[in-house]
Amino acid sequence: MASEHDRLSAETAETFDAKISRRIGELKRVTEALREYEGSQNALSELQSLLADPTTDDELRELAAEDLETTRSQLESLSQKLTTSLTPKHPFEDMPCLMEIRPGAGGGEAALFANDLLRMYRAYCARKNFRVSLMKYETADGDTTASGDPPLAEAILEIESLGAYGQLRSEAGVHRVQRVPATESKGRTHTSAVSVLVLPSLPTSDSNGQELWEADFNDPNSDYYVNSTDVRTDVMRARGAGGQHVNTTDSAIRLTHIPTNTVVSMQDSRSQHKNREKAWQLLRSKLAQAKREAREEEVTKLRRGVIGVAKMGREHKVRTYNWGQQRVTDHRSGLSIHNLDDVMDGGDELDKVIDSVKAWQGDQEMQALLAEEEEASKTSK
Repeated sequence: MASEHDRLSAETAETFDAKISRRIGELKRVTEALREYEGSQNALSELQSLLADPTTDDELRELAAEDLETTRSQLESLSQKLTTSLTPKHPFEDMPCLMEIRPGAGGGEAALFANDLLRMYRAYCARKNFRVSLMKYETADGDTTASGDPPLAEAILEIESLGAYGQLRSEAGVHRVQRVPATESKGRTHTSAVSVLVLPSLPTSDSNGQELWEADFNDPNSDYYVNSTDVRTDVMRARGAGGQHVNTTDSAIRLTHIPTNTVVSMQDSRSQHKNREKAWQLLRSKLAQAKREAREEEVTKLRRGVIGVAKMGREHKVRTYNWGQQRVTDHRSGLSIHNLDDVMDGGDELDKVIDSVKAWQGDQEMQALLAEEEEASKTSK
């Protein structure tokens, strides 16, 4: 793969070919990881030669011994990096994303925690310099929360920066909170849950790739293609808070994808046109994710012997936030962080948690590939 990368790079040194450039991009991650690994391996060999050479003076021998442990540690890390680089890149890795946050069991406390997670992800995106906007914020009928706000029914963040899906896809699942609600008079700890769904979103503002991305809408082989004849559109009056205009015009849009019974609705804007545009964006993202998951489900049938490779959807408990112990525990990577405030502020500690899950996912994918190879080998025999 590294040889192919070097050959293609030489071929395109003076001329540009989009297809070859994409292939070079695919090979770059492996090539860079291999170069780093080989460099560290060569350094290790040189240090071992110095230590084995009886003519090496004592001072140099002492320095070599010190560097040897550091180099061995680096080699182990780079070996893991090389292994991870060989796992297939997720097809949506470089895309922007939509993040849907919905409170689950727990009533008002779940709605409060949903707002906490919303703030956490917005702060995290700001720190990462991701372009982010609130695509949808819908409240539910019922009792207000302790702060006097109506309970949150659903919020959708649109994270427009390229690569946001690859960075945040590990956040999908059920996030559980354990804390004493402000309304709890006896000081008992309650457990509530919020589901997070991360969907890939086609970029629309990147001038370099705009025509290519938009072409996916009309390509029947694309995950983002939706036959408009399969979608029923309902126009209705918006409900809930939103000023005098929002409740007096038929601006809310509901789209129903009849073959899959997937329903999305949008009413945040006063403009019916903008609500329709956002609803279509959300519908395409949900259907693209569903198509991808269906393919993964087929592959998973070959991987039943590998623990933990089943898809991580929003029905799975992925993380617990314990206020009493100031602890955040991810149930996939097993990492616990005792700095809950920094996590909830979208700080460096949240990065540590996300990175630990990405490393865990890489390990699972590598195990799954090995399981596939073994299955293919048995079949060929």
